Order: sequence, then structure tokens, then C-alpha cells
Amino acid sequence: MAAIKFQYNKTSQQALNKQLNVRINALPTLKNKEAALRVEVIKAKDEANKLKILLKEKYQQHQKAIELWEEFDNSLVSVEDVALSVKKIAGVKTPVLEKVHFKQADFSIFNNPIWFLDAIEIIKEMTSIALEQEVFIRKTELLNYARRKTTQKVNLYEKVQIPGFQEAILKIKRYLEDEENLSKSAQKIVKNRINEMEESAV
Repeated sequence: MAAIKFQYNKTSQQALNKQLNVRINALPTLKNKEAALRVEVIKAKDEANKLKILLKEKYQQHQKAIELWEEFDNSLVSVEDVALSVKKIAGVKTPVLEKVHFKQADFSIFNNPIWFLDAIEIIKEMTSIALEQEVFIRKTELLNYARRKTTQKVNLYEKVQIPGFQEAILKIKRYLEDEENLSKSAQKIVKNRINEMEESAV
């Protein structure tokens, strides 16, 4: 951060005081935001991990029928659209998966194995879990980025700007006190000289 620019006068001192107070007042809010984001990052990460485990469990559950999947026509079901909404968490816009819209092709249940219907439902379920996991991964990234930026701002205020403004204000205060003392001393000397001159003239 560039050094704080100031002048040795009361106007500059007042301006610095104003900026210092803004940062002192903002600091508790920033710290609360940082703490809230930290909690939300953990929650989103945990949710993404739960979905990862669930997806693995589902895969293992259907693995026995894996040899049958070679017969399955993959063109029967596909993702047509993913409906997302936005939820603000500690001022950060995060995605929320509302619904996955699937496109299902028509097929003859008489000319195809009966398990095709189950397979379509399994694909839909596993795809929905995988997409929700992706949404939570993205949510974690967005919240973590915001948390890092907030931590940087807290550190900037706490360790750089607030001490910097305090130091600058102190320098101005000392300078103005010294100037006042010098002015008083000069006035005293002038007054004494005038008194001396008046006495010698008598």
C-alpha cells in the first residue's frame, strides 16, 4: 500500500480522523462476514463431499448390472436443461440447483429389455447427484474466493491502514503542538524584548 499522504495542518488531521473512523467502524462487520463465510465454505465443502460419496455408493449399487449397460441405448435420455437459482450468502451470490430437465426419447418397451425403464431412472438419479455436486463445488469456490478477499481487507485495515492513519494523525498532532509551543515561545521572547525596550526608554 502506498504511504498515506497528508499535510501538517488541522484540515488534514480531520480528514485522516474521518477515514480512520470509517475503517474502525467497518472492521467488526468485515470480521463477522469473514467468520460467516468461513462457516459457509465448510458447509458447502461438506455437502459436495457427501454427494461425492452418495454418487460412489449409487455407482457401486448398480455395478452388478454393468455388463448389461452395453446393451443400453444412451441416446434415450439426455440433459435438456439445468434450472439454477441464485442465493445470497453473506453478500455473495451462489448457485442453487433447482431442477434438472431431462429429454427422453420414445422407445418401444416391447422391442427393448424391460430394465431399460429402470436404467433411465438410474441415469437420471446419478446425473442429478453429479450435477448437484458440481453446483456445490462451484459454490465452495465462490464463497472461498469471497472469504479470501474479506480476509485480505481485514488484514489491510487491521495491520496496515488503521495503524498508518493513527501514526499519521500522531505526527500531525505532535507537529501542531511543537508549532504552538514555538509560537508561544516566540511571542514570549517578543513580549520580553518589548518590555526591555520600554524599560530602557524610561
